[in-house]
Amino acid sequence: MILSGNAKLAGVVGWPVNHSKSPRLHGFWLEQYKIDGTYVPLAIKPEDFESAIRGLQKSGFKGVNVTVPHKESALKIADKVSARAEKIGAANTLVFQEDGLIFADNTDGFGFFENLKQGAVDWQADAGPAVVLGAGGAARAVIVALAEAGVPEIRLINRTRARAENLAAELDAPITVVDWEDRNAALEDCNLLTNTTTLGMHGQGLLEIDLFDLPKTALVNDIVYVPLMTNLLEKAHAHGCPIVDGIGMLLHQARPGFEAWFGTDPQVTDELRQFVLAD
Repeated sequence: MILSGNAKLAGVVGWPVNHSKSPRLHGFWLEQYKIDGTYVPLAIKPEDFESAIRGLQKSGFKGVNVTVPHKESALKIADKVSARAEKIGAANTLVFQEDGLIFADNTDGFGFFENLKQGAVDWQADAGPAVVLGAGGAARAVIVALAEAGVPEIRLINRTRARAENLAAELDAPITVVDWEDRNAALEDCNLLTNTTTLGMHGQGLLEIDLFDLPKTALVNDIVYVPLMTNLLEKAHAHGCPIVDGIGMLLHQARPGFEAWFGTDPQVTDELRQFVLAD
């Protein structure tokens, strides 16, 4: 599609950024909806982040996605911050407003929850406790989303307990910290098990967990999507639990930014999933 002089511009900022699937994802939507616009990868060093963002804003960009290591810096330079980005303490989406202000948002929790809703339409967030493995940035977004959805208890389990305790102290959520050694027993009566660690990712170690005490009605999710079917999801499927893979979180988290920059709320379809996974 040929761009006009009025083309809407957006992109993803990171260091490095060559691994990002966002240009492929947004490019699919731009083509699908016949939008006069483009979305480009932008490799920006940490020390150049603020000046680069100001330059993009002055160059007519509508905004950018922000990936590591810039998510906290993005929050700091924003003029306005969404409530969820403030709770999470990081931003992954910047919108350059017509009044010259920069709006920062974090759509990771939105993407996580929308993925669950699409992949398991009958699942109810308030039906029981959730077990969250990991205490990193992804866990923060997941916990905020689960708390807002009404999950009555969030059992937070991390290999380093102190990190989980620090996260629990920072977030306004019904969190119970559980030792990593007690992760199997913590699955009893839970309604959701989600892995936010890198365990199970290609090139990382396997997630060692016994699902014997996990109710067969519990939804199991892994935010890892390389491989798409992680060892956790394989175990859960064999155990008889419904499962939701991780690629949908990536796809859904992109929707709010795309709508803000290009004026269309895009749909996450099987065709899109296959296109992004084929990369």
